[in-house]
Amino acid sequence: MNAALPPHSLTPEPPAMDAHPEETAEWREAFLALVATEGPERARFMLDEMARIARAQRIGWQPDLNTPYVNTVGVESQPVFPGDLAVEEKLASIMRWNALAMVVRANTAYGELGGHIASYASAADLFEIGFNHFFHARDESSDHRGDLVFFQPHSAPGVYARAYLEGRLSEADLQHYRQEIVAPGEDARGLSSYPHPWLMPDFWQFPTGSMGIGPISSIYHARFMRYLTHRKLLDCAGRKVWGVFGDGEMDEPESMSALTLAAREGLDNLVWVVNCNLQRLDGPVRGNGRVIDELERLFSGAGWNVIKLLWGSDWDGLFARDLTGALTRALGSTVDGQMQTFAAKDGRYNRDHFFGQSPELIALAQGMTDEQIDRLKRGGHDLVKIYAAYAAAARASGKPTVILAHTKKGYGMGSAGRGR
Repeated sequence: MNAALPPHSLTPEPPAMDAHPEETAEWREAFLALVATEGPERARFMLDEMARIARAQRIGWQPDLNTPYVNTVGVESQPVFPGDLAVEEKLASIMRWNALAMVVRANTAYGELGGHIASYASAADLFEIGFNHFFHARDESSDHRGDLVFFQPHSAPGVYARAYLEGRLSEADLQHYRQEIVAPGEDARGLSSYPHPWLMPDFWQFPTGSMGIGPISSIYHARFMRYLTHRKLLDCAGRKVWGVFGDGEMDEPESMSALTLAAREGLDNLVWVVNCNLQRLDGPVRGNGRVIDELERLFSGAGWNVIKLLWGSDWDGLFARDLTGALTRALGSTVDGQMQTFAAKDGRYNRDHFFGQSPELIALAQGMTDEQIDRLKRGGHDLVKIYAAYAAAARASGKPTVILAHTKKGYGMGSAGRGR
């Protein structure tokens, strides 16, 4: 549960046809008093005991596997951001621009190359926090052999754009995106469409271009690293396996087929980041449903630690002022198709159609300009929130972790590309 929420929003409203509302209120108040006086550990014990009794009585009830549609890491639990926020935000914008320019140039020369630039635009900040703070490179001085990173295949343009700023690729290289054949004497290398270690052995670690191969491979690599450590063949204790994948990619059978193996083996050296931009090439991932809720249930049921990264820092004040829980309930009842419409529209539309749903939401939005509403970020675009989620994942123990990061496809591309 999110400790940043007021107590009222941590428990659902009583059923509409509650036969004994006074008794319900007494139970709710007793539980909140238990949390306040005895703490979360005692509260969890009591919930487990109630669930045990319910099962013994065969009343046909089990806990909901979904938590409220808010960030798992509360505001008060966020670590201090260790970098220069302004510099890192500017670098991420430059990366998006360079990736876009590279793809546009390639398609000017060859009109059918494509490049999935809107996919990378949604994931750019997720990658930058990883590169800047968490992905550990090979370090000969400390005998650290480096983390393993499985990249979402459609994000390749952004990784090339970053490599250009780092001096590992030249401008001539970028001009050969998705053109693996370079003319004799030409001072450039062709850049493969997707991560491909056979075509670019000194650049990519793993092939991930066949959807689903990255997720399942990352699990078995994490398992094998644990095997090497246990057999004292190679010390992999300080190494992580990171995987950044798309929400649509989770529909591939290979993506889900080994989840329980990862939990059964206690692979806390494995972290997945699922970029939930809610959008495929041909439409929403879940139009009338909610893919983040669905994935939370799947991963929780398989025994994974789930961290939801949904809303940026600009939402913190709204949640703090939400004294009735109206905002949490509204977000929890908005399906992905509606969420994509809100992403594609401007602040005035969101004021009228999202915040206009109830008097409580209208009051929350008072004092905010249309421009401020338009700038409200999803969590996967807020570097502070991303860092907090990654830090929580990096220190988790006993089980693998998945971060469900809510983003906008085409983020930063303006109204022509955002959420479309």
